Amino acid sequence: MFLCIATWSRRIAGAAFAAAVLCLVAASGAAAQTLTVVATTSMIADAARQVGGDRVAVTALMGPGVDPHSYRQTRSDIVAMTQADLVLWHGLYLEAQLEEFMLELARRMPVVAVGEAVPVDRRLAHDSYENRYDPHVWMDPNLWPHVVEAVRDALTEADAAGAEVYAANAEAHLAGIAELADYGREVLASVPEDRRVLVTAHDAFRYFGRAYGFEVLGIQGISTESEAGLRRIEELVDALVSRDVGAVFIESSVSDRNIRALIEGAEAEGHQVAVGAELFSDAMGEPGTYEGTYIGMIDHNITAIARALGGTAPADGLHGRLASGT
Repeated sequence: MFLCIATWSRRIAGAAFAAAVLCLVAASGAAAQTLTVVATTSMIADAARQVGGDRVAVTALMGPGVDPHSYRQTRSDIVAMTQADLVLWHGLYLEAQLEEFMLELARRMPVVAVGEAVPVDRRLAHDSYENRYDPHVWMDPNLWPHVVEAVRDALTEADAAGAEVYAANAEAHLAGIAELADYGREVLASVPEDRRVLVTAHDAFRYFGRAYGFEVLGIQGISTESEAGLRRIEELVDALVSRDVGAVFIESSVSDRNIRALIEGAEAEGHQVAVGAELFSDAMGEPGTYEGTYIGMIDHNITAIARALGGTAPADGLHGRLASGT
């Protein structure tokens, strides 16, 4: 197996890919009784754990603070994926650097792009690529159920004996997400209409904005790989000043450099702007915490945004579990 890994290049194609996959799969031995699942993002890994329960062992490739737009597979990732029973990735061009690898891997083992379960007519267009879509669908808890259901179906396909467990667990998790969506509608409606302007490091919150009636201004585009030019910074400084925006938001998986530049630019114009909170955009919080679950992640964002922009929301969130009173 080590010889195979050593000869694996970062960009894999054709016969070299096939030989390496076959070698790794052959070396993995008999499959364990527990279904082994590898998920790219922490949000997908959480859905697999919620739905799979004790029948699955889930590994997330990308942990807290990791940017999926620029992430590249490592040797250990390759081993984990080729030895898994099921690989779940988001798709919709979120994991742009992994896309070629995933498409090749899907020819040889169960690999499912669960983000692509969101209906096309409910997706937002990508700002840079024709015929592609904004991948940040988890920001709208009204859309995330499509992904949860796709995870349920993928687990059932891989482990038909667990179908009833997966169905029951999915139903319970979907009820929790519906409660979260209702909470979002209630507390975000309390933000005064003229203050519903969400300024963030990159354009990850468009689905959130559409769902809850907020104008979203990202310094960078949908992908963090896009550059934020001086003109864009100047445009946003002008918007902050002219519209009297009092809070901007940093993101846990994106450098705060551009946000700090905005704040400094506004100060130079005599306008004070505060950091409203750190939001979770492309990754969840630390494993083992409430914010390290999908519901906790979105609860944190909803609560932080509502409170920072003049709305009414409990400091400890929907379930009273937010870590520090957002």
